[in-house]
Amino acid sequence: MGKKKKSTTGGSGGAIIPKWRTMPNALGIAAVTYIIVDYLREVDPPLHEKLQPWLWAFLALACALRAPFYPYWKRELKSVRPFVLSVFFMLGALMIEAFSVQFVTTVLGLDWHWTTSPLPDTGQWLLLYLNEKLPPQVLQLLRAPLVGLHHYLILLLMLCFSVLFGCAKAPGMGIGARYMTSMGIGRLLRVLTFLPTILPSARPWCAHARFRTATYPHPWAQKFFFPYASDPEQVRKLLRLDEAFAAVGDYPPEYVPNWGKLQFLVNILRPPDPAVYPNAKNESWFTTLKRAGGGCNDLIFSGHILVSVLTAMAWTEAYPGWTSALIWILVLHSAQREIRDRHHYSADVTAGLYMGVFLWWVTSFVWSKRDERKALRTKLIMRKENALVKAAKDGDIDLVRTILSDIEKAGEESLRLETKDKVLAGIVLFATFGLCLLAFVWTANG
Repeated sequence: MGKKKKSTTGGSGGAIIPKWRTMPNALGIAAVTYIIVDYLREVDPPLHEKLQPWLWAFLALACALRAPFYPYWKRELKSVRPFVLSVFFMLGALMIEAFSVQFVTTVLGLDWHWTTSPLPDTGQWLLLYLNEKLPPQVLQLLRAPLVGLHHYLILLLMLCFSVLFGCAKAPGMGIGARYMTSMGIGRLLRVLTFLPTILPSARPWCAHARFRTATYPHPWAQKFFFPYASDPEQVRKLLRLDEAFAAVGDYPPEYVPNWGKLQFLVNILRPPDPAVYPNAKNESWFTTLKRAGGGCNDLIFSGHILVSVLTAMAWTEAYPGWTSALIWILVLHSAQREIRDRHHYSADVTAGLYMGVFLWWVTSFVWSKRDERKALRTKLIMRKENALVKAAKDGDIDLVRTILSDIEKAGEESLRLETKDKVLAGIVLFATFGLCLLAFVWTANG
């Protein structure tokens, strides 16, 4: 008799997959190729414009060709519900964050942002000191825009789709669901940290460049903050009385559009006055919210770093190795660039690093690297221990074989799917990941 062909389970566990169907190194190669090709936009834009479409076309075609042979469609279908719920949870958290960012940036008025000095940041001091000591080549590397927010989002999608090639544990939707659940929780926690106390931006000109709102403070700030902002004696008296007492300054009236049932949003978003910004006539709340594309005062903790750390954590757990180490190096590079370019203070970046790690651990209930099939078999062995012992004592070999066969088959999933089920699985998988990709694109400004 000839030798049997070897088979492997790839990186997913569960059913036996022929060796030719697994490509465990494909993900690392694809990720590095993507980063290199995308960086050509900085060094050779014409070549980048030629290569990038070919790269995406190749990756899309590879996924399409592998999809019919993917053995874990049932796992993916079971993960559709938590995946979709996590998408809407993340989008809801991002919406709450967007309202909060708009409020804390506009409530004090544009003049406050321009005249308020940035906070002292020893991390920025350290980087400026190192600029005087490090070789020019090292500085050039540290300043280079190697990766941005969209790179980490694409790397996460590549990790999810890599289950088609046996690189990561199925289901890919489980990875995506955990990632977006972590992101949603992180965004809500971020709101709870930057909303209670408003801190000045490290870029004083940012608000004037990106926001169209009143230059003077909102009536809330006029009553509760500005009369006491620059006079220590006023603050001392405020503490003694424990109530606002100072007279409000002479400020223009607030512009109040008619937003119907959403009228309460006017006080939160402070839309631009058409008398000052003619193009803002009849502007809706959504237009006002969408235009800014992120806040300009200090937002603790960094959303960009949160995204990058969650991506690195997902790779470390699902695809450990040199590629994951490379992504962590890129995360550290992004962290120092956030500080160097004064998009965030060092405290924001540091908090973003450990919050990303913490949240990924917390959300392990959504998707885990634990082999559920082995755990199920262990439970069955414990349950049937007495029956096995009795059958062995009685010398009933057939019963022993039957019990062991039942245990061996536990957790196995049938790889057979009807054609209509495969079509449905493909539609659901690519539609939901497409929705996720659109969400990432729409919110790619952080």
